[in-house]
Amino acid sequence: MKTDYHCHILPGLDDGAQNIEESVFLSRKLTEWGYTDAVCVVHSSYKYRHTPQKVLAAYGELYNAIQTEHIDLTLHPTYEYRIVPQSWSEVRQNKWWLPWYGNHLLVEFPIRSREFFGDLDPMEEVKRLVDDGFKPVLAHPERYQYMDMEELARLHDLGCEFQMNLGSIYGFYGEDVRHTAELIQSEGWYSYTGTDLHNKRYTDFYDKVLITEGI
Repeated sequence: MKTDYHCHILPGLDDGAQNIEESVFLSRKLTEWGYTDAVCVVHSSYKYRHTPQKVLAAYGELYNAIQTEHIDLTLHPTYEYRIVPQSWSEVRQNKWWLPWYGNHLLVEFPIRSREFFGDLDPMEEVKRLVDDGFKPVLAHPERYQYMDMEELARLHDLGCEFQMNLGSIYGFYGEDVRHTAELIQSEGWYSYTGTDLHNKRYTDFYDKVLITEGI
C-alpha cells in the first residue's frame, strides 16, 4: 500500500480540483505514480467553510466516478484544518471533525506570517486536540518559514506528527523550503508524506520527479 497523505482531489470545494473531470484526472495520476490510497483533504479556512456533509457528498461523487472509470484508488475524505480565527472556532463549536485512520486530523498554519494566528496560540490549539483524543498531523511544517526548529521541536514534543510535502524536498517551493525540509527530515520528525496535489501544474512536476527521474 502506498498512501498520499495530502491531496486536494475532491471536486469543486477549494483551490484543488474544480470539477469531477479534473478530480478523475488527478486520481488517475495518483495511480500512475503508484499510489493505492489517498487522504483527500479540503481546506477549512476563512475562505472555504464547508460542512462535513458537503465534503462527504463530494467524496461520494468522486468515489462513484473512479469506480466507473476503473481507477483503483481508496479515498479517505477529510479536511486540512487551518488554525486561524476566521474559521477555527466555528470548526470546534460545530465539531466538524472528519478524522482519518481513526483519530488523525491534518492541521495547517498560516503560510505567510504568524500574525494571521490572531489571538490563537498554535501550541495551545495543538495541545487541546491531543487532550481531546485526536492525533494532530501538521501539514508541510517546512513551509512555515517564520517558525524555527525550536518551535517545531516543541510541537513535535506535544504529540503533533509532521507531514512533508513531497515537492518540498525536490524544490517545488524554493530552496529555503527545501533546506527546512531537509533539516526536519534529518531529525526524523516526519511521519507522513503527501503530494499536496491541486491541479495540472502539480502533475507536470510530479510526472518529471516520479516518472521521468524514476524517484
